[in-house]
Amino acid sequence: MAGSVMVPSVSIGLALCVIIFFALALKPLEARGTFGRLAGKPPQRTASGGICASSVHIYGYKCEEHDVVTQDGYILNMQRIPEGRTGTGAGDGVKRQPVLIQHGILVDGMSWLLNPADQNLPLILADQGFDVWMGNTRGTKFSRRHKYLNPSQRAFWNWSWDELVSYDLPAMFEHIQGLTGQKIHYLGHSLGTLIGFASFSEKGLVDKVRSAAMLSPVAYLSHMTTVIGDIAAKSFLAEATSILGWAEFNPKSGLVGGFIKAICLKAGIDCYDLLSVITGKNCCLNASTIDLFLANEPQSTSTKNMIHLAQTVRDKELRKYNYGSSDRNIKQYGQAIPPSYNISAIPHDLPLFFSYGGLDSLADVKDVEFLLDQFKYHDITKMNVQFVKDYAHADFIMGVTAKDVVYNQVATFFKRQA
Repeated sequence: MAGSVMVPSVSIGLALCVIIFFALALKPLEARGTFGRLAGKPPQRTASGGICASSVHIYGYKCEEHDVVTQDGYILNMQRIPEGRTGTGAGDGVKRQPVLIQHGILVDGMSWLLNPADQNLPLILADQGFDVWMGNTRGTKFSRRHKYLNPSQRAFWNWSWDELVSYDLPAMFEHIQGLTGQKIHYLGHSLGTLIGFASFSEKGLVDKVRSAAMLSPVAYLSHMTTVIGDIAAKSFLAEATSILGWAEFNPKSGLVGGFIKAICLKAGIDCYDLLSVITGKNCCLNASTIDLFLANEPQSTSTKNMIHLAQTVRDKELRKYNYGSSDRNIKQYGQAIPPSYNISAIPHDLPLFFSYGGLDSLADVKDVEFLLDQFKYHDITKMNVQFVKDYAHADFIMGVTAKDVVYNQVATFFKRQA
């Protein structure tokens, strides 16, 4: 039913599958298999002093922390890596093209920096001559600030990915362009691709973007093959959280984590290999990187955002948040059904790079192919599509082979748009 907030079992799959993995990973697990938490103490490299200090400076790169204020008052943290490790700064006369790298759901910019320096996408791009920026959307560890609100207030969490499209991305783009005077290359992974598609379809940022690279692109999710999606959906965790009055969806909270763990155990799912169960069998992850990942993630998001993600899957199209009744939608939008984001409205001459995996259980091949069909009228000379047969969802951000398989191709694509 169009006005209902509750969703069928498949529709909440993306949100809850990711939540289940993170919640179960919060406590040390017996070392078992490739993706279990390693025995002994977890890594001590955390972002307590900022992402630059913890994850960029340690490799010998310059890094700047920037704060950006959105039009609705959120203070977002960003990192800038202005040059490669070998030197030559802003005064060398070289005008480096800026790249904005945007993370996915329940993580922040640190998720790009968990491997050794020569395997991390932001540092690779900096070494190849780009001015690299990393965004951290509202609600994540270093973006839990607001001009007038604080995270303990319900109003702080009254947003979904609509607001990431309308406020967060525009604030980041304007800040970068204001400092560099140039158009921006955009790179997103997972939810970062979704908000990129939605934003570019509304054309508010089109005059600021030079090109876009989308890794594990997420927009249509009706063919997800994740094993636990249906089980998770039947619990309606995001909706239940909203009903209970929890505006912040925090996977680290005992109630949410315990609830999810009970579901997993009841279903007989191997929680120690849950990353593979959810994302697909990632081919190329390093166990120590996974351990570091679990030591620093997940990040909170809003319950409203989780419900919106569920609605996105249910509707099989991109629409603004559904407030649950025709009357409320009319009050918000002037129409009974929320307005849609028309991906085919993205300018046909915008250079695009897609990379997706054959083993990805979230960005399933059939769903990505349906997404690509929305670009059938796009200028074919502006479309670049890469299919990586052996990759699953996490390989694109943490894979030890990603530099050779994906990142070098992304850098080459960006350079061609100069």
